[in-house]
Amino acid sequence: MNTKKLMCALSVPIWLTACSVLDARPGAPVMVANGVLTGSTGMTLYTFDKDPVGSGKSVCNGPCAGNWPPLYAAEGEVAGGDYSLVSRDDGKKQWALKGKPLYYWVKDQKPGDMTGDGFNNAWRVVRP
Repeated sequence: MNTKKLMCALSVPIWLTACSVLDARPGAPVMVANGVLTGSTGMTLYTFDKDPVGSGKSVCNGPCAGNWPPLYAAEGEVAGGDYSLVSRDDGKKQWALKGKPLYYWVKDQKPGDMTGDGFNNAWRVVRP
């Protein structure tokens, strides 16, 4: 094998590593639609007043999480800016904005629904 081909073959793993590192952008997989924060599917995100800011944990577990599904962080996602990752009782990671864990509401049926806003005077739509 000539030197040029060898250098090219050896550089492929380096380029693949660089590409995967560049793809790990900090920040949650969220967007803003109609003035509210949504997940990547366009569904509205909420915070729970009983989650202590900056505690690094979610207090909505078990049946609560059945009604208020967490915005889970995928393996390898990196927090940054106003977004952080909090721990859940099941060992998974959840996205948080300014220290408040983010959730969906099971009764929202389509993007744009905000039926959980004010529920039990403890759940709030996230307005960035």
